[in-house]
Amino acid sequence: MTVLVLGATGFVGGALVPALVRAGERVRAASRRPPPRGAAESAGVEWIQCDVRVASTLPRAMEGVECVYYLVHSMGDANRREFRAIERRSASNVARAAAASGCRRIVYLGGVEPSGVPSEHLASRLEVGAILRGGEVPAIELRAAMIIGNGSASWRILRDLSLRLPLMLLPRWLESSSCPIALEDVVTALLDARRVPLDASRWYDIPGPEALRAREMLMLVGDLRGRRIPALRVPFLTPRLSAGWLKLVSGADYGVARELVLGLRGHLLPRDDVYWQLTGHPPTRSFREAARRALETEARGEGIGGWVAAGEERLVATLGRGS
Repeated sequence: MTVLVLGATGFVGGALVPALVRAGERVRAASRRPPPRGAAESAGVEWIQCDVRVASTLPRAMEGVECVYYLVHSMGDANRREFRAIERRSASNVARAAAASGCRRIVYLGGVEPSGVPSEHLASRLEVGAILRGGEVPAIELRAAMIIGNGSASWRILRDLSLRLPLMLLPRWLESSSCPIALEDVVTALLDARRVPLDASRWYDIPGPEALRAREMLMLVGDLRGRRIPALRVPFLTPRLSAGWLKLVSGADYGVARELVLGLRGHLLPRDDVYWQLTGHPPTRSFREAARRALETEARGEGIGGWVAAGEERLVATLGRGS
């Protein structure tokens, strides 16, 4: 089939595009900026420039497309104060353009619904899913917790805290639990989503194989580098204060870090694992294995997807050999 990937140069999109090529699909890769140098000649990929925020750019991108992957979000943009409004407008643009184009399916990667009040980031992710599922074209929404892989903002924060802190402060929010999932397993879930039976719009959680507290994840990553971090419980350190503290420890974008930490105020646990039963492809990588892989690829200057984080030349070489 002809598949459009919106957000093709992002963390997940950068891994999904070559996987779709390997699966034999006709891939149209879309991004707001011009494609990486030489990418237009890459085997199996048609590059197109479009912006989901500008409705007039979408009809050409969706022409002849049977399945659209929606992998974009605006949290990292300069205009963060309006990112939820931008997200809603973008999702509405895509839903309308898909209906007009004759597209048969939308696949959206969102976030797990928290046990408590969602942060702005998580609330926006859920809103986008609701808008896409409410359109004329059937949409399948996959909800993931933290995705572990080189290039993920949440992984970068976790890594920096684990490897740079001389002392681990343990505020109460670090006891929040989730089911982190490896990037490779997310890509498998996304590949399956293009063919899963879908009579109407649906959403599914895609949990990793184990439930872990944020504190346990930090300790496991430190252990992979032989670090035993002294810990001190500080119940007064709120997520907002912690986000400011991250500025001293992590090189991650502060605004993005703040929203991600605020999302840890409640548990991010799945409702069920029905999707894995539906596809027959449950996650195969533990958190420890996924973290070890992310650290190794990072040390080699590679991205797990094999391209975007590794630079333009490696991108072209990777797609050229179909891997």
